[in-house]
Amino acid sequence: MSELLVQVERLSKRFESAGGLLKKPRAMMAVRDVSLTVPRGSVVGVVGESGCGKSTLARLVLRLLEPTSGRVVFDGAEMTTLGKADLRAMRKRMAMVFQDPYSSLDPRFSIKDILLEPFAVQGIKPPVDHCEEMLTAVGLSAGLAKSYPHQLSGGQRQRIGIARALAMRPSFVVLDEPTASLDVSIQAQIIALLEGLKQNLGLTYLFISHDLGLVRYFCDRIVVMYLGAVVEVIPKADTKPRHPYTKALMDSNFAPDPLHRKELSRLEGEIPSAFNLPKGCAFAARCAFATDRCRAENPVLATEPDGHAVACFNPLT
Repeated sequence: MSELLVQVERLSKRFESAGGLLKKPRAMMAVRDVSLTVPRGSVVGVVGESGCGKSTLARLVLRLLEPTSGRVVFDGAEMTTLGKADLRAMRKRMAMVFQDPYSSLDPRFSIKDILLEPFAVQGIKPPVDHCEEMLTAVGLSAGLAKSYPHQLSGGQRQRIGIARALAMRPSFVVLDEPTASLDVSIQAQIIALLEGLKQNLGLTYLFISHDLGLVRYFCDRIVVMYLGAVVEVIPKADTKPRHPYTKALMDSNFAPDPLHRKELSRLEGEIPSAFNLPKGCAFAARCAFATDRCRAENPVLATEPDGHAVACFNPLT
């Protein structure tokens, strides 16, 4: 059995806008040549500012979106070439927890219907008492089975989303900012729940977030994205960033007290448009260490002997 459960190789996604009467058609690369690995039983975090391509990458990994180029290998099988029947069968082994617990649950369905829906999609008869077992597993009362989403709190809804994701007993779960819309106290409860489920069920997580402080706590490895590309991969034991962008993220996000967090606005320059990326390093316009080479050439992600990878001509030491 391979140590790697998921391998993402040079994955890219291009979106195009048709334009209009006074607008020309435009295209953007939401994900640009991304490669990463997710070892079995690990938690790999993907972090970056809003709009950097994290959620698009998550959907590409599960093939909820079709990639423009590149491939995804799941437990030895190439996801990007599977037919519909094989892909449906493969999806029993993977799942996703979405960011917004309010919009990700069908308000017309009872909690029981929501938790049994994955079995209906797969054409499989659910185990007896499955609904009650899943509710208990995520720390909820079995009596909520007859309730509807609007009757639950945000934290309860997100627990339902987690229970639904685990319905088919997957081995790999993508968590797309599962705590972003919750209060801080509820966030801690959800993270504790996810940690416990990982240990008890032997799960592997791809954890998407904009909060590097949370990712540093929860994840074994950190993948940092900027405008669709990976700029740094940090082993958990190595907490010192080597890319200037990652350093800015740490400065703005790692302080426990939100009132004392620094803001990314302290970086000079504006974020380039994803529809018109500049030549060279996309971060050069905001980087205090940028040189003429940075503005002319695009740095390639290079892995160092300690497992730390960085795409920068002038990495921090």
